[in-house]
Amino acid sequence: MRAQVKTLAVVVALGFTASTIAVTAAEAQTRHKVWVCKSTKSARNKGTVVGGLTGGTLGAVVAGKGNKTEGAVLGGVVGAVAGNQIAKHNSKKNNCHYEYRYY
Repeated sequence: MRAQVKTLAVVVALGFTASTIAVTAAEAQTRHKVWVCKSTKSARNKGTVVGGLTGGTLGAVVAGKGNKTEGAVLGGVVGAVAGNQIAKHNSKKNNCHYEYRYY
């Protein structure tokens, strides 16, 4: 009976030692500082649509008497490109930050 208790005590002690070593090895990961940016797709899509609509409206208003359609199309294209680029620039400023990650 005494031998069984000693054997059980040794097995339990070895089990705790092995689990402690495993936890220590898992926590020995190195920490890295990484630059993280959230997706800017939805903001850029909104900027493109708003810029296109605004540019098309302004293009039609500014165009000459017989060139309203061409003015609207050209204004819409220029406005869409400008809106996309402005939204891209603004969303990158606000959506990026540093995070610490473990590898």
